[in-house]
Amino acid sequence: MSAGPSNENMQPGELIKVAKELRKLTMEPLDGIKVQLNEEDMADIQAEITGPDQTPFEGGVFKVKLVLPSDYPSAPPKGYFLTRVYHPNISKTGEICVNTLKKDWQSSHGIAHVLQVVRCLMINPFPESALNEEAGKDFMEDYDEYCKKARMYTEVHARPAKKGDGSSCEDAEGEPLEKKQKPVDSKAAEKRRADKKKSLKRL
Repeated sequence: MSAGPSNENMQPGELIKVAKELRKLTMEPLDGIKVQLNEEDMADIQAEITGPDQTPFEGGVFKVKLVLPSDYPSAPPKGYFLTRVYHPNISKTGEICVNTLKKDWQSSHGIAHVLQVVRCLMINPFPESALNEEAGKDFMEDYDEYCKKARMYTEVHARPAKKGDGSSCEDAEGEPLEKKQKPVDSKAAEKRRADKKKSLKRL
């Protein structure tokens, strides 16, 4: 994944506009979207998107990155998911495919609009232009299977850190729960071994 251009390549006037918009977004957050400022490079934008309700992504928090080109806003930003997600329009490397970032781009679109479009894409995928062919095929031919896989990815990769204990996984698929429980089991085993050593030393 490319790190993208530095903000030094952008026109100073455009950079100031971007900085103002980003600061406004941190003070007046969009619904389900939290922008994280990078003061060193305003062309490198990261945000956390909360998985929309009544979708397989519900309950997850997904990190997204936008990289602005040197000729922004004449050219669209490139968008990436840094959190792994099972979605027809998001490649396995995280690249986002949506017309707003391609042929439908308009220079009047701002960062807020782009982030809102990305969140809407999580609600309404476009499997006809799939970057992840497996997810696109599942969405079209076996929606239940698509939802099952997407929920599993959400459980494994997109759970917020503060809810990272096993109790946060309500009705999770068996596989993710087992993965989460293994570290706990190994810790318990280590404790038992340590206790055994202590008892042997006392003998």
